[in-house]
Amino acid sequence: MLLVKLIVIIFLILCFATKTLLSQIPVRTFENEINDKIENIAENTEQDLDYSDLIENLNFFYNNPLNLNTANTNELYKLKLLNDNQINNLIDYINKYGPLVSIYELLSIDGFNSETINRILSFVSISKVKRKQKYSFKNIFKYGKNQLFIRYKQVIEKQTGYLPIQDSVLLNNLNSRYLGCPQQIYTRYGFNYLNKIRFGFTVEKDAGEVLFTNNVNDSIKNILGNKLKNGFDFYSGFVYVKDMGFLKTLNIGDYHLEFGQGLTMWSSLAFGKSSDVINIKRYPYGLKPNTSTNENKFLRGIAATIAINKFELTAFYSFKKVDANILETDSISNEVLFISSLQETGYHRTVNELLDKNTIKETVFGGHLSFCNKMLKIGATAFKTMLGSELSSMIYPYNKFYFRGKENLNFGFDYNFLIKNINFFGEISRSENRGMAYLSGVLFSLNQRISLSIIFRDYQKNYHNLFSNAFSENSKDINEKGLYLGFTALLTSKLILSAYCDQFKFPWLKYRTNAPSKGSEYLAQLDFNLSENTQMYFRFREKDKQINNTDETNYINFIENTKKQNFRYQVNYSISPSFILKNRIEYTSYKTGNQPAYHGYLIFQDVLYRPEKYPFAISFRYSMFDTDNYDTRIYAYENDVLYAFSIPGYYYKGSKIYLMIKYRVSKFLDCWLRFAQTYFSNKNKIGTGLDEIDGNVKTEVKLQLRFKF
Repeated sequence: MLLVKLIVIIFLILCFATKTLLSQIPVRTFENEINDKIENIAENTEQDLDYSDLIENLNFFYNNPLNLNTANTNELYKLKLLNDNQINNLIDYINKYGPLVSIYELLSIDGFNSETINRILSFVSISKVKRKQKYSFKNIFKYGKNQLFIRYKQVIEKQTGYLPIQDSVLLNNLNSRYLGCPQQIYTRYGFNYLNKIRFGFTVEKDAGEVLFTNNVNDSIKNILGNKLKNGFDFYSGFVYVKDMGFLKTLNIGDYHLEFGQGLTMWSSLAFGKSSDVINIKRYPYGLKPNTSTNENKFLRGIAATIAINKFELTAFYSFKKVDANILETDSISNEVLFISSLQETGYHRTVNELLDKNTIKETVFGGHLSFCNKMLKIGATAFKTMLGSELSSMIYPYNKFYFRGKENLNFGFDYNFLIKNINFFGEISRSENRGMAYLSGVLFSLNQRISLSIIFRDYQKNYHNLFSNAFSENSKDINEKGLYLGFTALLTSKLILSAYCDQFKFPWLKYRTNAPSKGSEYLAQLDFNLSENTQMYFRFREKDKQINNTDETNYINFIENTKKQNFRYQVNYSISPSFILKNRIEYTSYKTGNQPAYHGYLIFQDVLYRPEKYPFAISFRYSMFDTDNYDTRIYAYENDVLYAFSIPGYYYKGSKIYLMIKYRVSKFLDCWLRFAQTYFSNKNKIGTGLDEIDGNVKTEVKLQLRFKF
């Protein structure tokens, strides 16, 4: 058997030399897949989010590749790049034939192909089996890694919120200026020992927030009271340990929970629909520390997971203060009695935003119990949410069934089982008011060339959950029914076709939609490997939805159809291993009812220079855009400093350039400098409200240092 294995490996290496192998079957650039998924999140939210939680794990495995020969099922699962069928087949192969000798030996395992190898290549390794290091105080601090990030960011042009103003004018209009300076300052420290013992902290001050109170008017200080303090606006920290006997994980401080398919409990961000049409299943991490600056999207307290045989139990308790809009307070005790909504922006720049800061207490406690073997995983989650004040928003027809009150109980059941090459998964969840939500999905491979994915979901209009984040079209898992179908096919040795269709409807009213409505979304993408150094893809996407008619002459807001179409072509080509060029052209159209269609386009050229022999890397982009309005905006991921993200929506007419330089000063210090400037040719003012710039140019500078020790 060993001889047969050796012959197979030699044959694979000779017939599929590295460069040839990866060029014969079309492979996507994994970096492009991640960028595409983040673009889709940005397109569906108005919030300025920190996406670092989504790539934190991948960054660790990039710097500490996972050894496939020693990795267990749980570690392979946490990699989130392999499906259940691939993980089981890999484990079985190693148990039967022994450790892998080459990464390309994976081609002889059912479920693996060149595309899979390309996806995992930067995050895994093949090496001899090593005895696991034992925990010891000496080893922890000898082999542990420390990182300290310091980041500065500022818009150079003066924005309205920072213009000089007389105190008397400001007191008559308290929210007419930002109270702080225009610099954004971010500091993050982390210690990591083999991803098993971690601790760290994150502090941040957004642009416009107060760092030192001595520059704030005394009258405003009196109004804000203890809401205005010296120091950073946001503080976060954690201590995290993993795999210490039966104690699988323990986190003290700030953390996230991910269970099932996100329908009952998923406190962090998650990827949704994208060109990666098959990997739409959620791969829950369970308990993990919070390292992002999304100021209201985390839990704070203590949580632990214990593992006994095939059972795991996670118990958690969280207590923190959250932002909310105040409706009514007690005239004697000044206690907040009623709030109209919970705030998630994390901005505390004006008097009103600071008055909303840490307004009410939020307590969350519960647990998750799961059973897992090779083919089956089932779990049950239950938790209680208690707010310090009653949520009592004004009732409109569209929000009639929204959550109101102070307490909510959520519980749900999730499942995941594998039958040969078919993976079934799903979750059912219920809230205290008997509102229900369901999600069921299946992934299966017809053969090595064709894979399919299906998801059906039904979220009732009265389902209440402040911590759900499942697959959906809406921003909240409520009032939605839908069916998603996706497939990917290797058409030829150079072509791969991916497509999905998502049909959805909203049984009850929505904001700006005064009747039950429906919609659909379609995507088709053709990836073409022209040569070893040149890859390109063509994409078409269409989204159809219904919203209220905006014609002011109508006395009744009838709903009408909207259609948005995007056509994209992108090509990546390597002049040399160090010199990469990327080009994209994208066209969009947007049409409402019988009105004329609006149009827009975006063109950009990327230049990436990363010489292997020199301690620096350069990223440059020049882009041109021209869109008729905001509805025809086009999103594009931009290279940014590590753990920072820029995914702007390009709209109106103009151009943008950015230049980023990363320089490795020494093995202990890395430095990033990013300069970005946007020019609008048809506008004399940029932005709105306090962010408005009197001019047609916006310049942003960002500097980041990373100390490693």
